[in-house]
Amino acid sequence: MRSIRHRAVLRALAPRTLRGRLSLVALTTAALLITALTVVFNTVVERHLRHQADDELRARATAVAATVDTSGPRVRVLETANDQVLDTNVWIYAGKRLLEKPPSATEGGPLTRTAGRLAVRGVPDCTAVHAEGHRSVRLCARPLRGGHATATVVTALDLTPYQSSADTLLMGSLVLDTAMLACAYALTRLAVGRALRPVRTMTDQAAQWRAVASDERFGTMGRPAELVRLGTSLDAMLDRMRAVLRHEKQLTGELSHELRTPLTRIIAELDWLRSRPRSAAETRATHEVIEEAAQSMRTICDTLLLDARDNAADASTAPGTVDVVPVLRRMAQCPDAPSQAKAVVAVGSGRLEAGVTPALLERIVSPLLANAVRHARSTVTLSGRRVPGAVAIDITDDGPGVPEAFVGELFQPGRRADSGDGHHGAGLGLPLARRLARSAGGEVRYDPGHGPGARFTVTLPAG
Repeated sequence: MRSIRHRAVLRALAPRTLRGRLSLVALTTAALLITALTVVFNTVVERHLRHQADDELRARATAVAATVDTSGPRVRVLETANDQVLDTNVWIYAGKRLLEKPPSATEGGPLTRTAGRLAVRGVPDCTAVHAEGHRSVRLCARPLRGGHATATVVTALDLTPYQSSADTLLMGSLVLDTAMLACAYALTRLAVGRALRPVRTMTDQAAQWRAVASDERFGTMGRPAELVRLGTSLDAMLDRMRAVLRHEKQLTGELSHELRTPLTRIIAELDWLRSRPRSAAETRATHEVIEEAAQSMRTICDTLLLDARDNAADASTAPGTVDVVPVLRRMAQCPDAPSQAKAVVAVGSGRLEAGVTPALLERIVSPLLANAVRHARSTVTLSGRRVPGAVAIDITDDGPGVPEAFVGELFQPGRRADSGDGHHGAGLGLPLARRLARSAGGEVRYDPGHGPGARFTVTLPAG
């Protein structure tokens, strides 16, 4: 629970902006680096000052050693003109026996005890000790050997000036570190702000665009490589969104046009039914018309919505396989458009498989079959054949055919050859069939050389 609370506090304290987070990361990195450099610098300085103190003590011990005579059986301390200067902070031992000590040092004081321990060792050595007044004192011992006598000179040096210099350097380095961190943070925020300026520009551009359907794009000119990749990705996303909106607009238009006809039939039949009492046969006929129109509406919705889903998923192929002949025979028995024309299936023996689902095959052929039945005089022929790598389905009628002037507009949405032919369609069937076939990797074509009548050919991948 405590760790969760700590994480929540850290998240609350974390900067909210990318600029603040990057600046904080840079500040933390700089603080760690400067701290390490400061520790190393002050360690080197402290060691250097200690070496200076030791050199001073050795030089003083060398000067004192010149006044100590060890050539005889006993150690003698010679008197010199500078005797008082040399005796300051100097202990002279003959073996373990103390011969001379500084006037200010006491016999049992910490400095004298430390000097005695260094003299007993009989080797050159240095150590530090805390004396009265919380002073730090450095002591170094120098053994003297000559003749039969052995002496040791111990010199002491107050480290207060050295420690004061080290403390001053430490405080100066801390102040300098603080100033450097403040400058680093300010410069980092300035640099990050300048680096993120293109991002703010892109944000302002996106806010000014009226909608995702706009033709405006971010582009790649004058931006860093990372923002070029971001702009390219956003442009691609906007293109996909625009395509989706275009498909939705197309779906809305197709639904509006295609559903208008069956809805008009339903409304007309209901108005006719309410206008005056009807016989049971007339009522039953009206119900059949309404049921047929409702079924047509359901078929239209299924076809258009499935096509919209395929486009939204960017499907380039339709999975599955289907035996073409049974589907054609079922459709020939129940054509969508009521007519006196008869639909027949003329195919050879053997299985004819296409690489689409049965539902998609029906949705592709259904508008073509309905169109052929509507315009045929007596017969519509459905035939299938194999072609290299594909299956071809021909829908042929014996009607008047397509006017030559209208052939170029045959597959354009909303175009009709004769708007006064009594058919209330919106001219979306043939374009829809072609679009569905192309989504499955196939094609729908009109054969202008066929006559009399009209022939449309559906080509689909082989199963």
